[in-house]
Amino acid sequence: MIIWLSSYPKSGNTFLRALLTSYFLTKDGMYDEKQLLKITQFPSIYLFRKYGFETSSNLGFVKNYINVQIKMNSVSGKKVRYLKTHSALLDINGYKFTDIRNTLGVIYIVRDPRTIIKSYANYFQCSLKESTNRITSFLKLTDNDKENLLKYKKKFIVSHVGSWSQHYHSWKIFRDFDKYLLIKYEDLVNDTEGSLIKILSFIYKLNRSKIVLDRNKLKNTIQSTHFDSMRKIDQKGFIEAPIAESGNKKINFFKYGLENNNVKEIPEALKIILENKFENELKELNYI
Repeated sequence: MIIWLSSYPKSGNTFLRALLTSYFLTKDGMYDEKQLLKITQFPSIYLFRKYGFETSSNLGFVKNYINVQIKMNSVSGKKVRYLKTHSALLDINGYKFTDIRNTLGVIYIVRDPRTIIKSYANYFQCSLKESTNRITSFLKLTDNDKENLLKYKKKFIVSHVGSWSQHYHSWKIFRDFDKYLLIKYEDLVNDTEGSLIKILSFIYKLNRSKIVLDRNKLKNTIQSTHFDSMRKIDQKGFIEAPIAESGNKKINFFKYGLENNNVKEIPEALKIILENKFENELKELNYI
């Protein structure tokens, strides 16, 4: 069954995957970039082709979202499968992104949208104003993995992200089934140990098993995935860092820490736009 690692883009999904793969997929808890890739993105052309659902149109992909998940779960059996997604939990042309039958649980990472725009602008190489426009509108993202585009003859798949608020609210439906864990990105960074223990407890609960923490692995996981450690890896070329359009140079993936990307860093005019647009959500999450 699938445990979704869901978040709006640039909200800490990679950090979460680094923590989980380090703890679960290594012997000592030390971060291993190869293990990070074992949590794949959904939707992706790779998964659709692997499970025999190659299509020629975006609507074709949408129609087969759940069919791919059914096939994945039938192959995996009772084994937990983690999938990263930036898709909102929306019906597109009447087709659902996922459902309760294929979902074991959801770990949702939320981040203050006022600090997303700086990271978003860096990753997608756009202005802060454009970044603000995108997260307040219905966003669609294409699979921009150049290797996949070449391998699958320039096909691309669209993720229907929606606006920041649409995305945040859409995944709440799994609260009704006690299969939803909300984690703030800020807590994940400032209290990594506490947040990770909360996440591990949730996962064990979903599996109906008693949690037994490996304190040594927990310590190594936290140390090896710390922002400073990941930034050193990034300087050598992080595996998921995008390549700048101007050449072959990779864009720094771990460019800003919380200290260098806080609300005070955001232009006042853009901050006002975001606070007006997302006032209810910001209050609900105690960001304002």
